[in-house]
Amino acid sequence: MGHTATAQAGSGGLTATEHRLANGLRVVLSEDHLTPVAAVCLWYDVGSRHEVKGRTGLAHLFEHLMFQGSAQVKGNGHFELVQGAGGSLNGTTSFERTNYFETMPAHQLELALWLEADRMGSLLAALDDESMENQRDVVKNERRQRYDNMPYGTAFERLTALAYPEGHPYHHTPIGSMADLDAATLEDARQFFRTYYAPNNAVLSVVGDIDPEQTLAWIEKYFGSIPSHEGKPAPRDGSLPDVIGEQLREVVEEKVPARALMAAYRLPQDGTRACDAADVALTVLGGGESSRLYNRLVRRDRTAVTAGFGLLRLAGAPSLGWLDVKTSGDVEVPVIEAAIDEELARFAEEGPTAEEVERAQAQLEREWLDRLGTVAGRADELCRYAVLFGDPQLALTAVQRVLEVTAEEVREVAKARLRPDNRAVLVYEPIAAEDTEDTEDTEDTENTENPEEAAEAAGTDENEEAAK
Repeated sequence: MGHTATAQAGSGGLTATEHRLANGLRVVLSEDHLTPVAAVCLWYDVGSRHEVKGRTGLAHLFEHLMFQGSAQVKGNGHFELVQGAGGSLNGTTSFERTNYFETMPAHQLELALWLEADRMGSLLAALDDESMENQRDVVKNERRQRYDNMPYGTAFERLTALAYPEGHPYHHTPIGSMADLDAATLEDARQFFRTYYAPNNAVLSVVGDIDPEQTLAWIEKYFGSIPSHEGKPAPRDGSLPDVIGEQLREVVEEKVPARALMAAYRLPQDGTRACDAADVALTVLGGGESSRLYNRLVRRDRTAVTAGFGLLRLAGAPSLGWLDVKTSGDVEVPVIEAAIDEELARFAEEGPTAEEVERAQAQLEREWLDRLGTVAGRADELCRYAVLFGDPQLALTAVQRVLEVTAEEVREVAKARLRPDNRAVLVYEPIAAEDTEDTEDTEDTENTENPEEAAEAAGTDENEEAAK
């Protein structure tokens, strides 16, 4: 099955064709002959939201296992073959999907397709106790390095647990808990593969200097014989009321460089006009050094050294507006919080200026162009819209919805959602140096993890090191 490649309005001349194999694998192709490279991206419709209590972190652990060999590719061979051919590769896990990707010289495209097909079709032939234990240790070490032993490292995990109630599919983050990682068995991993790693639960995109006819022939050759699987359970309902109804709060006393105020606001789900309006609102308020909060807290009041407000878009649950402020000197958190609430209340009452909306839309448009401007970024976006919204073509026109948002829509979503009774708050209070055994400098770790990056537990570089 194919789809016309006629460029849509607002797509910047970019095109994509859609195809589906008999086993259910969706294929999206986009030609781009600007440079002699090709990107392969494979999204599986499985993430941490599909996990059950007691087995958190399994989706991310399995992402690591996918780099531990398959029937025809032993051990670390996937890395060795791709990098030996001049390509790059990685994989990530989020709440809503797991993805794998390679960027190759165009003449090595067939190799990347064969490698992805081999592990989709035959990973179980190589999955054993040794690889399971190897990657369990790698993931546990990743958790120690990126979360448990890093200043502000558990902030995203803590705020997520506050913002989404116990039992909600987004209550836990993709990294999982140490106890659950220890509890995962080889049979858990095998059953996970059988359930989710099937062609009818995946989207494959190929973007770049390609011959579509030849590319489709390779895809049919290598993926066409992999059987589909119909046993996937439906994801649990992630819907919640628009407003939390109270301010949830946690104070953390840790060895951190400075006091911090972080908050997660419950915002509209991705794919809605209200979510686009929220994106513009947060960009005006905290998207860079020209934003309102940065100008107020860092430049004018000099009570903070950094202030940001960003949107974590989610399709299966309310999105999160992520506020992150690090205080300056001995400034107390209530001083910062009062100023933030004052700015949010004024914004909800008056709304943004026409100039602010235009600047925010231009910033979001540039970010969209940056994503589509590389073959790897475009391949990822095509998969994203296919998996989460059923239509990869939306990737080429999504920015138009943002550009159509009005100042009044921005004000309305801010008034309805950016309120004290609709946020989970995390306050960091530093432990005095004399109260700790280790007083080494932590100046380079002031910035907590970006929420989009925290929602993607990417660790395949460590896979490579562990396999050496």
